Amino acid sequence: MRIDLHNHTKRCNHAEGSLEDYIDKAISEEIDIFGFSDHAPMDFDLKYRMSFSEMEAYESEVKRAFEKYKGQIDIRLAYEVDYLPGHIDERVLQADVDYLIGSVHFIDRWGFDNPEFIGKYKGADIDAIWQDYFDLVERMAKEGKFDIVGHLDLIKVFKYIPKRDVRLIAKDAMDAIKRSGMSIEINAAGYRKPIGEPYPSRDLLIMAYERGIPITFGSDAHKPEQVGFKKDEIAKFAKSVGYTEAVHYIKRERVSVRF
Repeated sequence: MRIDLHNHTKRCNHAEGSLEDYIDKAISEEIDIFGFSDHAPMDFDLKYRMSFSEMEAYESEVKRAFEKYKGQIDIRLAYEVDYLPGHIDERVLQADVDYLIGSVHFIDRWGFDNPEFIGKYKGADIDAIWQDYFDLVERMAKEGKFDIVGHLDLIKVFKYIPKRDVRLIAKDAMDAIKRSGMSIEINAAGYRKPIGEPYPSRDLLIMAYERGIPITFGSDAHKPEQVGFKKDEIAKFAKSVGYTEAVHYIKRERVSVRF
């Protein structure tokens, strides 16, 4: 079974294409379960997300697609929620969705994965930045509000790699993810970025496997042509570590299937 739970829509203001375009591409890629998880609204970084006033229309549109394409592909509804303390809205957390992806894109309001702000890396303590990032992932997991950890090691996006062993930096976060019952996604978007590899790295995926943390898959598509991107590679990557099952969600309930 092919699963792809992380995909966006043009409502986030930095993606393109209609829902039908994404779904048609997913069908052509023989994806069985396809999730829309667009950037949830919040009162910060408004340029890169839908507004609160669009939530109802977004949810209705995806639910209509679920009905329209029933029998061809299984459509799921979700949000990718930025874990930014003080800016997480209950309207999103209480939404009637299949799952919530919790993602860290900001360290002290610095959008570290946005090329607009890449200059902050210059001369910075990269080890400290990585530790700050994984401390936020740990805190997110402990709060227990999300189902999937989005792009676990996104902090590597621009190839600023720490000197300290990443496994030591991430250990507490990985332990918290295990205790939380969350899954992690194998996200293909890293192949399209300077780092040139999926999220997470092999070392971190091995840590997840050793802890029995479930996995799922995501294209993180912002264009229809990105749907299913590197899907075979990320499945082989997961199998090479030992995984034979992946998870999907129905109304916040986790379901395991072989892939």
